[in-house]
Amino acid sequence: MFEINYELEGVDTKTFYGVQNQNFNLIKSSFPTLKITGRDNFIFAMGNRETLDVLKQKLDDVTAYMSKHNSLEIKNLESLLKLKDDNEKQLVFDQDIIVKGVNGKAIKAKTTTNLKKLVKVSETKDMVFAIGPAGTGKTYTSVALAVRALRDKEVKRIILTRPAVEAGESLGFLPGDLKEKLDPYLQPLYDALRDMIPHEKLEGFIEKKVIEVAPLAFMRGRTLDEAFVILDEAQNTTHSQMKMFLTRMGMNAKFIITGDPSQVDLPPKQQSGLKESMQILKNIDEIGFVHLTEEDVVRHPVVKKIIVAYNNSEKKEK
Repeated sequence: MFEINYELEGVDTKTFYGVQNQNFNLIKSSFPTLKITGRDNFIFAMGNRETLDVLKQKLDDVTAYMSKHNSLEIKNLESLLKLKDDNEKQLVFDQDIIVKGVNGKAIKAKTTTNLKKLVKVSETKDMVFAIGPAGTGKTYTSVALAVRALRDKEVKRIILTRPAVEAGESLGFLPGDLKEKLDPYLQPLYDALRDMIPHEKLEGFIEKKVIEVAPLAFMRGRTLDEAFVILDEAQNTTHSQMKMFLTRMGMNAKFIITGDPSQVDLPPKQQSGLKESMQILKNIDEIGFVHLTEEDVVRHPVVKKIIVAYNNSEKKEK
């Protein structure tokens, strides 16, 4: 929750508020997701950061109009408050928006209550496990939360990591230098970032290490202070890798661990660090657990049916 304190400068406050506050009431009703109050020449508002930005722009337009015309009729105010496009409408009326992405795209927790629960839990817990099948948006939503935290200066950097070995492939047998070898594994994280941060700004952040996308092995020996850290594909961590990662947490840090216990790519006798940690840590109050299901899948509708079919088949085999 954010707030602004807007000062009405160079305009007549009685004209601004209108007869029996009709102008001010119209402004409040135009922004139903914000809590707006007024006192003399100050307007106070609380709510979503993006929505507050739209309100501030509209108040700038209103005061500029009043400075020019020395009046403010209700029909003129309606015109000034009119939202210019669908993106702006979504920012004003949708409370689920996490951050405004590239080209004004509204990034929000899609689908059901479980992703919205992930957003809520992350606001109260510094370490959160988001558990569920592929396609539920858990990684994408986590990256959006990290970008918002960086924008709002809650953290100084973002670190995105995942185990580098998946689906039985070893990095040693892949061609190219280290970056070329690692990038295919880290591509989904880059894709999410590109949706939320303009290209040049993102490249600058990566160059300055404000945003770091790296394999899990690169976390060893570090203390991650004032960082928003996401461990993706955590089901492919071993016991020692997961313990190593979780104990990297420094002061003023946030950790989100995402994974799907049904898609473990480790050797048959190797226990998943994610499955183990879910049992070991389940009674620690400071750690949040959010479980997503096939009902939360946000990809093509057939993906949900595929997941259900595989789950049913695997249950029969057991």
